[in-house]
Amino acid sequence: MTKTDYDGPILEIENLSISFFTRLREIPAVMDFSCTVQPGEAMGLVGESGCGKSTVALAVMRDLGKNGRIVGGSIRFKGRDLTTMSEEELRDIRGSEIAMIYQEPMASLNPAMKIGQQLMEVPMIHEGVSSEEAWKRALEVVTDVRLPDPERMLKSYPHQLSGGQQQRIVIAMALMSKPALLILDEPTTALDVTVEAAVVDLVKDLGRKYGTSMLFISHNLGLVLETCNRLCVMYSGEAVETGSITDVFDMMQHPYTQALFRSIPLPGADKNARPLIAIPGNFPLPHERPPGCNFGPRCDYFEAGRCDAGDIPMIGVAGHDRHETRCLRVAEIDWNAPPKVAVKHEKAKIGEVVLRMDDLKKYYEVSANALFGGGSETKVVKANETLSFEAREGETLAIVGESGCGKSTFAKVLMGLETATSGQILLYDNEIQSIPIESRNTETVSGVQMVFQNPFDTLNPSMTVGRQIIRALEIFGEGNTDAERRERMLELLDLVKLPRAFADRMPRQLSGGQKQRVGIARAFAGGAKIVVADEPVSALDVSVQAAVTDLLMEIQRQNGTTLLFISHDLSIVRYLSDRVMVMYLGHVVELGTTDQVFAPPYHPYTEALLSAVPIADTKVKKKHIVLEGDIPSAMNPPPGCPFQTRCGWKSKVPGGLCEREVPPVRKLAAGHQIKCHLSDADFASMEPVITIAAE
Repeated sequence: MTKTDYDGPILEIENLSISFFTRLREIPAVMDFSCTVQPGEAMGLVGESGCGKSTVALAVMRDLGKNGRIVGGSIRFKGRDLTTMSEEELRDIRGSEIAMIYQEPMASLNPAMKIGQQLMEVPMIHEGVSSEEAWKRALEVVTDVRLPDPERMLKSYPHQLSGGQQQRIVIAMALMSKPALLILDEPTTALDVTVEAAVVDLVKDLGRKYGTSMLFISHNLGLVLETCNRLCVMYSGEAVETGSITDVFDMMQHPYTQALFRSIPLPGADKNARPLIAIPGNFPLPHERPPGCNFGPRCDYFEAGRCDAGDIPMIGVAGHDRHETRCLRVAEIDWNAPPKVAVKHEKAKIGEVVLRMDDLKKYYEVSANALFGGGSETKVVKANETLSFEAREGETLAIVGESGCGKSTFAKVLMGLETATSGQILLYDNEIQSIPIESRNTETVSGVQMVFQNPFDTLNPSMTVGRQIIRALEIFGEGNTDAERRERMLELLDLVKLPRAFADRMPRQLSGGQKQRVGIARAFAGGAKIVVADEPVSALDVSVQAAVTDLLMEIQRQNGTTLLFISHDLSIVRYLSDRVMVMYLGHVVELGTTDQVFAPPYHPYTEALLSAVPIADTKVKKKHIVLEGDIPSAMNPPPGCPFQTRCGWKSKVPGGLCEREVPPVRKLAAGHQIKCHLSDADFASMEPVITIAAE
């Protein structure tokens, strides 16, 4: 059978069960999982970490490792059962008819081979084509994935490409032999939101061009909405709801799907008036699943004696497009009832200015050839350029922008991990820009604390949770005796809503969300007044994000903490922040209240950022702006406006001004400033990027 003469479903997974075998026991990872992907269809697979999404993908590739085993059900690809195929038959299909794109592009590329050779290998091995033909195809596919200067790309090594370019090469490699099925496992998680938008756009276009069917694995519901026709929601190893995007998003019929949507910040959510509703309890471990419905212990509609009596099958939802749910009470629940309103909060009182930055600059000198043993010429990396802003007591100031824009550099200078090149940082009227952390007094160190992106890297694996918090209390000089410090540690666990028994646990016994709470408790050990939260929820599951952000807000209300929230997720920024600072290549290009920054007029970069954010709401319409090219290097910034190389509005400014001069800072309204050459008339003509259709 040739690649093209099959007209049935591309992929049929029926009652699939997968277990992993350890010395002690069999651990069921996926149970009774079914899904069908038709030709040209894109199926989204969503759910929290550990729900079995990637295990399903690896089972399709028959790559479960030596401990994983398919213990029931079948996987048919174009009508042929993959579970009974020999290694040789699988080798013929893998790479040529089924291709997979992983989360981390560098894991799929050989660092010692040029890109061209790696791409040429695919058709030469799978189809036996000549090297001339393979080169021609490689050139064509690199052009297809919209990479600049394809010839140069093919002659480059992977390390010479940015993360977004590497991911495009991996997509090109997967498409080299025009597969019938493309599996994408979180392909954009490591990328900036603007690069993610371009990659998603690309995947959709190529899917149409090559007629490829897709299995798109993600925890981002907004991304699935933009990419897929159908959706399968997984929870703890089972499919709990499946159907078309419209059916599942607008007429959800499973309590977990409903709870998932209530915990993500869609337009209209407000941290005071309409707070997010976190899913109670924790995700069950594979060997501790409850009887009956896996979601039962966390479900608002749970009925003892029914929901926990036995296995629950998937059942069809009448009148919808292949819409199914795994819920016994589906017909009894009023799915349109508004949620029980979470506790409304008074808006936190915003006080005096506690932190002020004036014309802060941070430059690094790097030896241009030091890495390669060349000359000693030095280049300057301008990480932060004339940064000026202030933050008040009890305020949340969000700092947004792509990787390399200088967000984390500015945080390091504030923390004292780096010192400023010039300019001023005033903390309660004390200058701290030139004082490294080891020379700062305890009060300054405990007053400015940081919560990091990855909770796994910030805890000592060989020390109990309680000991780590007590250690911070000792360093900050809190408490006079061990007993006092232990009591304060238990109070901090209460503050971050962790059971006191967790004091004796090791970090490995905690989930990601629980580890992040320990990190927050430690940050507040010295009574921090300013907390720099660097992407504090991006490594966490959606349902955990709501609980952690809610916790930060509650602590802020109690303690009047100033929160500097560094993020690239504009949905969460819109929900959390009072003011927003947008950075690009070391410059502050826009600064204003959240309402000012999220409504026109925008800086052209802010406009592109807003357009790139995936929003999990079918009623939202967005203006489509895809930024071409990558963010320029801070070692070699473009002349004039830092954004001019990617700006869609540049043609409106006469006389090449954008390419010659750094724009002035324009005050548009009280507290709203934009660094741009556009005229008042251009700003007045801007339309909203995000609009919500009327009900």
